[in-house]
Amino acid sequence: MEGIPMHFNIANILSWRSLSLILDVLIIWFLVYHLVVLIRGTKAVQLAKGIVLIFAVRIIAGILQLHTTTWLIDQIVSWSVVGIIIIFQPEIRRGLEHLGRLPIFGEREDSQRDESLKFIDELDKSIQYMSKRRIGALITIQQETGLDDYIETGIKLNAHVTGELLINIFIPNTPLHDGAVIIDKDHKIAVAAAYLPLSDSSMIPKRLGTRHRAAVGISEVTDAITIVVSEETGGVTITRNGRLLLDMTREEYLKYLTAQLVPKQHKNEKWYQKIVRKIWKWGADR
Repeated sequence: MEGIPMHFNIANILSWRSLSLILDVLIIWFLVYHLVVLIRGTKAVQLAKGIVLIFAVRIIAGILQLHTTTWLIDQIVSWSVVGIIIIFQPEIRRGLEHLGRLPIFGEREDSQRDESLKFIDELDKSIQYMSKRRIGALITIQQETGLDDYIETGIKLNAHVTGELLINIFIPNTPLHDGAVIIDKDHKIAVAAAYLPLSDSSMIPKRLGTRHRAAVGISEVTDAITIVVSEETGGVTITRNGRLLLDMTREEYLKYLTAQLVPKQHKNEKWYQKIVRKIWKWGADR
């Protein structure tokens, strides 16, 4: 254009290309990070390692000009999209369900809060009963990281969480009392009598037993929240991300669980969430 220096347009183009490149890298990094979090703790981890190995062999074969090997791997890769969809179907489904639960898609946060508060109330009912009677318990609540490998070690229940059911599971000398209850992201009891990895940490007090070591162990390899009721003292302990919160009072563990499990109120929501919520409300009112 007349009157605009040529270097101005070139600088704008270069600036946009740099910005788009950075944005491209950030998007890929975001997707890869959440994919790793999604498959962590599941069988898909081993499958992902196999896929990485195939691509590594393809690169090496190309460098060494191994034409037959290169052709064979190219044929495998060309059909890999269909194979990945079939192999990773549970993880893909879980990821899409997670996206569908995001507030940006208009899901009612008030309903989520009510469900989470009811869930915590049922947990509290069982914790109080077992703590007063010194009934040992180990309850793991799934967060972002998958727990499929540990779920497979237990006895499937797929039941709604109630205080009465949790109490009955951990009553001594019953078939399900030995092991952990795992609660999935939908706040359902996936399994009982599951085995969790034991921690070798020297930071765990020696007076604590196997339940506490299992609770710390699962917190070291996943982001799950685990509740322990001590059989010896009735004390309530929570572990997450390798942290051990010992002998919490009722007020303390309720405050912690509420902060971790209950969605924030509208005053803390993002600007785009407010817009979506208002559009949702407008559509519902019509």
